[in-house]
Amino acid sequence: MLNLNQKTIKRKVKFVGVGLHTGKKVNLVLVPASPNHGIVFKRTDLKMNNQIDANFENVKEATPLCTTIQNEFGVSVSTTEHLLGALCGEEIDNLLIEIDASELPIMDGSAKNFVKKIREAGIKIYDTSKKYIKVLKKYELRDKKKFIFVEPYENDLIVDFEIVYDNPLIGKQRKEISLLKNDLEEVYNSRTFCLYEDIDKVRKMGLGKGGSLDNAVIVHGDKVLNNKGLRYNNEFVMHKILDCLGDLVLSDYKILGKITCSQGGHKLTNEFLRKFFSDKSNYSIVEFNEKKLPNTVLYNKGLAATA
Repeated sequence: MLNLNQKTIKRKVKFVGVGLHTGKKVNLVLVPASPNHGIVFKRTDLKMNNQIDANFENVKEATPLCTTIQNEFGVSVSTTEHLLGALCGEEIDNLLIEIDASELPIMDGSAKNFVKKIREAGIKIYDTSKKYIKVLKKYELRDKKKFIFVEPYENDLIVDFEIVYDNPLIGKQRKEISLLKNDLEEVYNSRTFCLYEDIDKVRKMGLGKGGSLDNAVIVHGDKVLNNKGLRYNNEFVMHKILDCLGDLVLSDYKILGKITCSQGGHKLTNEFLRKFFSDKSNYSIVEFNEKKLPNTVLYNKGLAATA
């Protein structure tokens, strides 16, 4: 069932880990926040100008490796996608995320630990209704063989994702999930992955310093190097869906529509969000004024109410 009121967590949640790319120890604290606060990061290792709104316009860099957001003062946090993917699936609208480093902890390479502790903390539901982005028409972005498009879909977010790799083990995988109807455990539990032949290239870029078989799936030819293998046969595409959900959270409000993507990633998703929201005819911002769907919808930003 679609939750119509804004949510946060009931108590603070703490994590300790290392950054996947920096290799540095990170302390992360999720702090409950009031209605309409949104998702905000706070760099506690800095005394001034240390807050960063989780918004697609603040994306400094979106690469195949991670998403980095930055405020107007140049303060940034990177590898935001796994935690934000967890917040998307659990429908957390308001949160202050305190972090004492420039990169979020990678944990086990998935969102599993984030979701577990969020659920243990409990969810607080406010009386304040939440806002949604209602897709009004199809919008598509293509980059050679890669593409992503969104189309209207009532009262749910559907993500249909496809990956295509030359690697014989990964190959071509496709999966569609509904945030309203599907169990998201496999999405949450699916880990980031890397081809063995790409490791040296990543290291030469000064990245991947915290990477290991404890927090990433490493694929060498037709084999997985991790002792316990894959958690699911489609773990690769399920992790890409997690990444996609994490990047979609940067649109401020949950999208009501169907997203279809082939061979995309952080960079393509961010470019898509920028172009989609640059044309106000693509969407409306709505909130539901009843406890159940559908019936009456209130349109913000000066638009008239409709039944």
